[in-house]
Amino acid sequence: MYKIPESVLVVIYTEDLQVLLMERADKLDYWQSVTGSKDFPDETLEVTAMREVKEETGIVVAAEAGAVPLSNLRDWGVANVYEIYPVWRHRYAPGVTKNTEHVFGLLVPDDVPVTLAPREHLQYKWLPYREAADACFSPSNAEAILQLPRHLVE
Repeated sequence: MYKIPESVLVVIYTEDLQVLLMERADKLDYWQSVTGSKDFPDETLEVTAMREVKEETGIVVAAEAGAVPLSNLRDWGVANVYEIYPVWRHRYAPGVTKNTEHVFGLLVPDDVPVTLAPREHLQYKWLPYREAADACFSPSNAEAILQLPRHLVE
């Protein structure tokens, strides 16, 4: 089954603008925010974002006790269309070369526990947002992080 070329990028951050970055398991020293494609065409972007955050970090976003409140997940209204890196193009249907990435932000408590999916990420770190942007391998991820102050949850 091929990946759907529509995805989310979720910038996870704390009130003091520390940003969570994770190192990819399949590309050493490639640091990024949470990313992931829709599982099926009708899946909403919000559901995709919540699912990917839980799968990649163990952080649950929901309207239930102990979870990060759903209101802390915000669609920033930004969609980036980019060329899929050749190393990952085999995951998509033949001829698919572009992906549309929708940007979200997620405000989490300073002490939120992070549990990485070991098949996807090797380690994580929290960095001040400008340093996090500098550490990202993806230009669209770096740009999203730099836009963080404009999108803070009030």
